[in-house]
Amino acid sequence: MPGGGRAPSAVAEPGAAVTDTHALVFHAAGGGNLGRRAAAFFQRCEDGQAILYVPTVVMWECSLLARVSRINLRRSVRAFFDDLFSNPAYQPLDATAEQVFLADELRFTRDPFDALICAAARTLALPLITRDSVIRASGAVTVVW
Repeated sequence: MPGGGRAPSAVAEPGAAVTDTHALVFHAAGGGNLGRRAAAFFQRCEDGQAILYVPTVVMWECSLLARVSRINLRRSVRAFFDDLFSNPAYQPLDATAEQVFLADELRFTRDPFDALICAAARTLALPLITRDSVIRASGAVTVVW
């Protein structure tokens, strides 16, 4: 580039996003299964440079997965989320009636959790941290992975 400057990146990294369940679980397990951009986003959260919204439906799905031993949070669900939310970069996102209505209108998936998580991201007009190929193919939300 003229003047020795760096070319701007094609896509700016978001300052805030919403998380899907598996992305949060991968992060909690050390981040090894996260995509490059997702891992970088979580690192920015850890460094206090980004905000990650955690929909209540993600919290509920984690509870259900822990109950049937599909995931191990190494503590109670309440303690896991208390620890997570002690960092101000991670914010709980309450479900709203608008999210329910929007989830109902998102017909690309039969998974009610995915529909509500996408609706949460859409109501905030934020990208979703997910590797879910059905969500990515739908175009319902911008995806970071």
